[in-house]
Amino acid sequence: MCIENDEDLAGIQRIGRVCALALQAMVGAVRPGITTLELDEIGAAEFDKHGARSAPILFKNFPGHNCISLNAEAVHGIPGGRALKPGDLLKLDVTGELDGYVADTALTLTVAPISDRKRRIAAAAQAAFERGARVARAGRPIYEIGRAVDSEVRRHGFTVLRELHSHGVGRTIHEEPSIPMYYDRRASDPLREGQVITIEPIISAGSPWVKTDPDGWTLRTADGSLAAHYEHTLVVTKDEPIIVTRV
Repeated sequence: MCIENDEDLAGIQRIGRVCALALQAMVGAVRPGITTLELDEIGAAEFDKHGARSAPILFKNFPGHNCISLNAEAVHGIPGGRALKPGDLLKLDVTGELDGYVADTALTLTVAPISDRKRRIAAAAQAAFERGARVARAGRPIYEIGRAVDSEVRRHGFTVLRELHSHGVGRTIHEEPSIPMYYDRRASDPLREGQVITIEPIISAGSPWVKTDPDGWTLRTADGSLAAHYEHTLVVTKDEPIIVTRV
């Protein structure tokens, strides 16, 4: 979507804040032994508190309120009875809807003890987001985001998962434009002032490709290598973007 008035901006900021609070609540509960279903219920309770709904359920009939992925799982992991173990690389992906507006955010963290490799891949995903966000300004071609993200990921020694793109958001989960997280000159349309997008580097320690689990939802790295994910929803301006899912 594109912000057309103050009401739109306020609406996307409200759901962005709710998503951020849900993510924070889940992060605060992470410990060995807690199940991914229990984490999902904590995020769902935060949605309920603010009158929001899970966008994956609303738009995709996803079997969970939030996507929770472990280790080689990149995205769309289904919450369930799996208990977190020390050293797990955990991805929490929260997408919510409130009053017709949708926002999306994610991060990667390691269940202690933290290995250096897992710490580095989580940090690389976040650093790639920050670099991509710095170039997300009105008038610049979309491919500048992917070029910045991919350069940062490679600098850290990791790989962008090429099938998983960032995207427009705001009224539903996935909207135009599709934003590759690598340089693709075909993505040459200029960013527009007021455009609402995600930037979400999804990266691996090995293969650039993913495969789908038998559950039909979970995407994992093709070679079983570690994956990390970091994401915010932002509003494009002529200057620095407004990041609505950061509190």
